[in-house]
Amino acid sequence: MTQISRQRSITAFFTLAIFAAVFANFAVAQNFKEVYPGVEYARVSRVIDGKNVNFNLLRLDLNKVRLDVVHALDSAIGTETTSSLAKRHNAVAAINAGFFRLDNSIFAGDAAGVLMINHRLLSESSKDRSALFIANTPSETSASFARITIGSSFRVGGKDFTFTGVNRERRADDLIEYTPEFNTTTLAVGKGLEIEVRDGRVRRIFDGSGGSKIPDDGYVISATGKWRVALLKAIRPESRVELFIGVSYYPRANEGFPNELTRAKDRAFSAAEDVTNGVPRLIRDGKIDITWKEEKASKDFVETRHPRTAVANLKDGKFLMLTADGRSEASGGIDLYDLADFLLELGAVDALNLDGGGSTTMVLDGKVVNHPSDKGGERKIGDALIVTLRK
Repeated sequence: MTQISRQRSITAFFTLAIFAAVFANFAVAQNFKEVYPGVEYARVSRVIDGKNVNFNLLRLDLNKVRLDVVHALDSAIGTETTSSLAKRHNAVAAINAGFFRLDNSIFAGDAAGVLMINHRLLSESSKDRSALFIANTPSETSASFARITIGSSFRVGGKDFTFTGVNRERRADDLIEYTPEFNTTTLAVGKGLEIEVRDGRVRRIFDGSGGSKIPDDGYVISATGKWRVALLKAIRPESRVELFIGVSYYPRANEGFPNELTRAKDRAFSAAEDVTNGVPRLIRDGKIDITWKEEKASKDFVETRHPRTAVANLKDGKFLMLTADGRSEASGGIDLYDLADFLLELGAVDALNLDGGGSTTMVLDGKVVNHPSDKGGERKIGDALIVTLRK
């Protein structure tokens, strides 16, 4: 082959590749149909590595709709289907959201990472993982993503303590904060110390038992092991208790993270009404950046084809909610590298992977529009991201 013909072949190849990409983007754009003001829906199928994958997409104008995170049973624990959550909250659409404890215990549905609803911290963060921040004003909603550590702490008797958990099962050497959203009691069993706090004061002290009643206008500090011993030295009846929420972002400023970005993320968190957990980040600033190692996810989790749920901010200012079906002949699921590629094609500038597998569900107009992979159909989940029309 001559140099000229080789150059022509290379040029033709890249022209064809660009045309294919543009055509694919155009085809997806043509599939979107407006179902409500500010709510566009599309169903797209792609063959990826020899297997068909069925996607369901919601493209949202956040000036016309609002987003909210809601938890099953409007509590901090418990499970409920995405469609039930959508119906109860009069949502026009919804997807499953954060990772959660999936078992048959009374603690099922406990968020496996950060969860904040209506400015109330219901669960601590885990492994410095990424989170979705939702801020609502009367005229618009904004969504942002960041790797974050959020925890609760308190000061009593001149000493500072950091909770090891919020609204979860108490274990050995634990220091847990229980709020009214958890249950009527702490559900704690075994020997421990529980302190009822109301109006910033220690009101009652229970040592040697668990399962204390959680006051509607306060919270309970529950301690075992070394934390029980330390607290017994610090507290007295009517002691003043100061409660704090601490926030750290990753990477830190001393790891090459500019201070102005730290301040921007501080503002995003301060404005956030709801926060839910995901893992990992898929796209940052218009480039694929899958931070699974930093977020302590497994290589297998990233590279294996699964049903997936993801969210993204698009370069046109809209917000995308996506599900990819899997584990069936009709749709083979997708790994996170191919998912990031597809999101980039859709115009994503920032994107986050949410809980997937059997949890992956999209609800539109009261109906489940994707095909959940569990044999029993739609799975009960911990929390969901819902869409309501702005009035």
